[in-house]
Amino acid sequence: MIQLEKLEKIYKRYKEIEALLADPDVSANQKRMQALMKEYTECKVGVSFYRQLRELLKQKTEYNDLIHEDGDDDFQVLAAQERAQCEEKIEALEKRIRSYLVPKEPDDSRDVIMEIRAGTGGDEAALFAGDLFRIYTRFIESKGWRYEVLSSSPTGLGGFKEIIFSVKGQDVFQTLKYERGGHRVQRIPLTESGGRIHTSAATVAVLPEVDHVEINIDLKDLRIDVYRASGAGGQHVNKTESAVRITHIPTNTVVQCQDGKSQHQNKAQAMKVLFARLHAHFEAEKQAKRARERKTQIGSGDRNERIRTYNFPQGRITDHRINLTLYNLPAVMEGQIDAIVEACKEAAYLESLEED
Repeated sequence: MIQLEKLEKIYKRYKEIEALLADPDVSANQKRMQALMKEYTECKVGVSFYRQLRELLKQKTEYNDLIHEDGDDDFQVLAAQERAQCEEKIEALEKRIRSYLVPKEPDDSRDVIMEIRAGTGGDEAALFAGDLFRIYTRFIESKGWRYEVLSSSPTGLGGFKEIIFSVKGQDVFQTLKYERGGHRVQRIPLTESGGRIHTSAATVAVLPEVDHVEINIDLKDLRIDVYRASGAGGQHVNKTESAVRITHIPTNTVVQCQDGKSQHQNKAQAMKVLFARLHAHFEAEKQAKRARERKTQIGSGDRNERIRTYNFPQGRITDHRINLTLYNLPAVMEGQIDAIVEACKEAAYLESLEED
């Protein structure tokens, strides 16, 4: 069993770390000690799964032996029932293990900054961007995470040309990274009098949030402009030069924020977004150097790549990366995207088996 083999490797590493932590020479090295403690904690979940799976497989073998023994028929029927229950437990546990064994990215434990932008489709695309924001905020709330809007460009009909927000919680990037890419909607717009179905689009970027000490930026490389904010946003809008635009000249990365009540607040929020974008930019450069490596089944994460279609007339949602189609669009629009996320994790796990 592949899962058992992978868990056994984790268990062996767990025991190795346990021995190292007891070594006085290792405990004297604080940096190495911290790294080992972090790895030890990460291994604990895998070790727990390993022990549970071994015990269940042992029980299943014992029930099999009892079933094939000569003896009381009633006893064999009871053993068969116990084996069936055991198999159900194994199946449920294997599903959790598959999710756990999905290959980890260095940024998986980070908080994120999400950027939703209206694409082709005019006002309808902006409304769809607003729908996506609503989906994600409901999903975030269901997870017990927190979000904060950093910048937005609302439209008169209640949508957004662009909205940027941060999300904080446990393993946020690990979950939300599957939302990166182009999202397409097919429906009859509110503004359509003829009842025709339109196709519109929006893009979603999911950027791991990084601390400023992790990105080395020379202040000489930044151009900071201030201007009067526009649109909805309170008394500060159009009264003072509170909006901030920051340009990182070497990469031509531009960030602007105007939702805060002060220039200082907008500058802090813009810098937060800038660090996240530059981190993503530099990571993309690293991957490009390795590249020629094939794209993964669940997509490259490029915001121009169409990953999902929301078809309202049929109540259907399709994830094109993993050929998944569900007919629960109303639930998805209320933020219930767990099934899609888990299916993406499953695809990543199966792909990792092919690469091993």
